[in-house]
Amino acid sequence: MAHHHAEVQEEHYIFKPETKRKLFMLLIAGVVLFALGLFMAISSEGKHEGGDHHAATNSHQLVASVAQDSVASDSVAATDHHATENPSDKSAEHSDAHAAEHAAPAHGGEHHAAGGHHDETPTWKKRLFSTLWHNNVFFAGLGIIGLFFVAIQYAAQAGWSVGVKRVGLALGSWIPFAGILMLGLYFLTHHDIFHWTHSYLYGEKLADGSVNPGHDEIIDGKAPFFFWPLAGGTFPLFFIVRMVVFFGGWYIFFNVIKKNMLKEDLENTTAYWFKIRGISAWFLIFFAVSSSVAAWDWVMSIDTHWFSTMFGWYVFASWWVTGLATITLIVVLLKNAGYLKIVNSNHLHDLGKFCFAFSIFWTYIWFGQFLLIYYANIPEEVTYFMERMRNSPYSWIFYLNLIVNFVLPFLMLMTRDAKRQLSMLRVVCPIIIIGHWFDFFNMVTPGVMKENGVLGLLEIGTALIFAATFLLVVLGALSKMPLFGKHDPMLQESINHHI
Repeated sequence: MAHHHAEVQEEHYIFKPETKRKLFMLLIAGVVLFALGLFMAISSEGKHEGGDHHAATNSHQLVASVAQDSVASDSVAATDHHATENPSDKSAEHSDAHAAEHAAPAHGGEHHAAGGHHDETPTWKKRLFSTLWHNNVFFAGLGIIGLFFVAIQYAAQAGWSVGVKRVGLALGSWIPFAGILMLGLYFLTHHDIFHWTHSYLYGEKLADGSVNPGHDEIIDGKAPFFFWPLAGGTFPLFFIVRMVVFFGGWYIFFNVIKKNMLKEDLENTTAYWFKIRGISAWFLIFFAVSSSVAAWDWVMSIDTHWFSTMFGWYVFASWWVTGLATITLIVVLLKNAGYLKIVNSNHLHDLGKFCFAFSIFWTYIWFGQFLLIYYANIPEEVTYFMERMRNSPYSWIFYLNLIVNFVLPFLMLMTRDAKRQLSMLRVVCPIIIIGHWFDFFNMVTPGVMKENGVLGLLEIGTALIFAATFLLVVLGALSKMPLFGKHDPMLQESINHHI
């Protein structure tokens, strides 16, 4: 046994200057596209300030046709009724008018944006906030999934994955960056991304005892989920505490698992492996709860009136298959560069099977959620899909999603041979990653931008900035540790792995 161990050479990834240079070029390209896109968005808005009303009216008819936010319109009607009842009450009239002005975004936000005079945020700024939030949620998921992948291997006592576990661990090094960004972005963007943060939605009565025209019964009912123990419309303490606890928890688990994996490199004992297995089991319980609630908090609550009981699963499925494709792609690129000699076509087959199987799993969840909502045809639920199926650019992304995230991976990875080919995996993995980036675009953007959604240079530039920074962090982390554990008790099983 010891003789066998001596044969396996420990490998270290060298983060070459030319690789860094390529990533910095990608980053610069992203910054250029981002700046250009932002400039175009700001200048086109200046030109179209007056001419948007027609487009807004058309889309308003569409949104009205699926009866979005009837509660808000009822409350605005209540305002008018109230104002006619008390013509003498100037203060009530003033406060009503003020609240009604703010209630406009509750009613889809179309006229509000088109009018331009009350809108607190110009469209270009919403677009900027939306794309920053979308990309951060997407890449945060990759970091968490990296750690989840490692924990799954230990909890399942998997032997095959010794050569690829460290790649998952390196992905986890993005977690603290994502956490800081998420917290910062929330405070920068909250009123524009999350409709529920507006204080006028809460409380049936205003301070002076008059009816609150902006009151939204549905959102008010969800207030404790965001604001507990404080009052609705104040500071979302519960929401922020969850965000800090989730990222804090993930980061602590990441550090503990990483520390024990690196200690194992120094001492030839199975004690660390058993310790990590125990920690992983606890992490998986924490992950099960935190990933679902994070999906409700950071993505589903953007469309505050809508909800789906499958949404936690749906976001997890999208994150998970993207994470698997990212791990597989990095393993393939390392193999191409001459690293990971202990990884052979059998290991690639396993990674390919994961990407294949979970692309189908994602489609199953997608279809389950879509079918139940579409078949029931309840206006407040079906709005979510109507917005995405009928408005450009969401509509073509909606259908492209199924082709890119299901049809292509399904057909390209169907055969045994395809899963074992570096060249095939090198093509399919980026398709899956980009496809699920689009999936997250369609989860986040329509709720923020309504009919003003654009997929342009700004969005592509932001994605490139995030991708380049993410890879600099991940490859930097990978270069600081051996590519696999030479004392991992499963090493021999992994080397002799055959399927």
